[in-house]
Amino acid sequence: MPKGEHTLCGHTKEVCISSVWPCPVFILFYFSQVFNAKTAEVISQHQVEIKQSFPKEGWVEEDPKEIMQSVHECIENTCEKLSQLKVDISRVKAVGVTNQRETTLVWDRATGEPLYNAIVWLDLRTQSTVERLIKKAPGENKNHLKHLTGLPISTYFSAVKLRWLLDNVDEVREAVRTGRALFGTVDSWIIWNLTGGRSGGVHATDVSNASRTMLFNIHSMEWDPELCRYFDIPMEILPDVRSSSEVYGWMRFSSEQKSGKLAGVPISGCLGDQSAALVGQMCFEEGQAKNTYGTGCFLLQNTGCKPVMSNHGLLTTVAYKLGRHMPCCYALEGSVAIAGAVVQWLKNNMGMVQTSSEIEKLAAEVGTSHGCYFVPAFSGLYAPYWEPSARGIICGLTQFTNKKHLAFAALEAVCFQTREILDAMNQDSGVPLTQLRVDGGMTANRLLMQLQADILCIPVVRPTMSETTALGAAVAAGAAEGVDVWSLSPGHLPLIKSETFQPQINPEESDFRFSRWKKAVQKAMNWETMETCSTSEGMELQLSLFIIVLVVNVYCSTLRKALLVVSPCNDLALCMHQEHVSPYSCIA
Repeated sequence: MPKGEHTLCGHTKEVCISSVWPCPVFILFYFSQVFNAKTAEVISQHQVEIKQSFPKEGWVEEDPKEIMQSVHECIENTCEKLSQLKVDISRVKAVGVTNQRETTLVWDRATGEPLYNAIVWLDLRTQSTVERLIKKAPGENKNHLKHLTGLPISTYFSAVKLRWLLDNVDEVREAVRTGRALFGTVDSWIIWNLTGGRSGGVHATDVSNASRTMLFNIHSMEWDPELCRYFDIPMEILPDVRSSSEVYGWMRFSSEQKSGKLAGVPISGCLGDQSAALVGQMCFEEGQAKNTYGTGCFLLQNTGCKPVMSNHGLLTTVAYKLGRHMPCCYALEGSVAIAGAVVQWLKNNMGMVQTSSEIEKLAAEVGTSHGCYFVPAFSGLYAPYWEPSARGIICGLTQFTNKKHLAFAALEAVCFQTREILDAMNQDSGVPLTQLRVDGGMTANRLLMQLQADILCIPVVRPTMSETTALGAAVAAGAAEGVDVWSLSPGHLPLIKSETFQPQINPEESDFRFSRWKKAVQKAMNWETMETCSTSEGMELQLSLFIIVLVVNVYCSTLRKALLVVSPCNDLALCMHQEHVSPYSCIA
């Protein structure tokens, strides 16, 4: 075992085992990773499988019981791995949680049973709910609640998913009527179960997760009665809102899971996944930003202690509050629905490659899209457009175009979407970013990182440890009052090694390619209609009959984390949670 202090953390990886609608299934992996506490380098790892399913077109669900089974299994195997590394389990001093933020659950406080599957953030079943809610807003303005929430009314956020459950699931309505229902995002479900469940479990969330529900006032930092009335949500089913770094409760033995190696250890950190990545990238200063490349892309910029309201299609969100008596920090966020999922689509739906890593090799062989542009609006467009009617298109095709050019165009699409968000962020903040910190699974693609630097015209900084989300949750857990095994003072923060990608093309070429991309985006708008027709099987299908539209169902998981941290004082914190010469042709 390498000398020095180490950290163990986990993340998820998606593998599609069936892509046939109406019920494809994804296999997800919990990864437990051992990190060096000073450099955040991975020492070892462990994985646990979970599934994600699509029971109908546009529906994305997870089994809450399987989530908890995976959590318990990951904890037990993580502890076993530590023992094999000769690390005493008693040195685990704290537990933290990081999670998908908007994914929505309702369960019975008396029985501990979930009342429906978890509805995942990408789920589109609530489109009609959203339209109904917007219609009752003055002027039918989707930004009617933005002054309170920082968010537009969208299928993305938890309140509309909860409203759908109340409207459509009898068990949920009955549990609310009898006072037995509890609502939460994934963090609340995990914390409630780990602290005892129906036997006194703590029903809580943190400010970063609460701010993604559309029920939370980001100024008063409380559940807002006006917002709850607007969505007709009973406030008594909502969790207590805490800071991101404090003791929530203590781990309890689970007789059902036969899991209890960490019984008595405090749960003292909780952050939504993108906020955790911001903390893990050590973006504690106003103006610092990170972009996480996973299933989607999420660019967050720390705006300090005052919320900045966007005039350019971005979200205003709570970044973190690292302690009960610490100030709340806010962020501007640009969310892209489809990033890594476009690679999965090329692999699973189109059969272009056998593995995702082959996309980089294909694209590098040509070093250009040859004028081909790909807009992967499989779930509509998120920031800065917030246009659910958009659908995916590939345009600029010629007889010369081949799959290598398509691979390059797919990677460029991720970079162009990031530039759209970055341009909006620069306009809102008034202070242009001079570099972009990046993390997430896609950052292993060196061609993508070079493309991103070229299209943004600024350096892109990639840490050697790309999954910083778990590290951020560990920092929150270890820094909590009463735990105090991790200092947040600048001199004591982990030293994370990184690699910088410098722009290699001139700004004029970058601007030209970006302008062509924006032209393609306009072609993708307003494809979807709300008209329906009946198939011979009696299904109601939305009309989208334009030949160049690519209507697909690609929905993958966001990150759930599980991590152990060995602090500098030898204590541990556990966190759950493309034919011409081109500069790209030599990158593989």
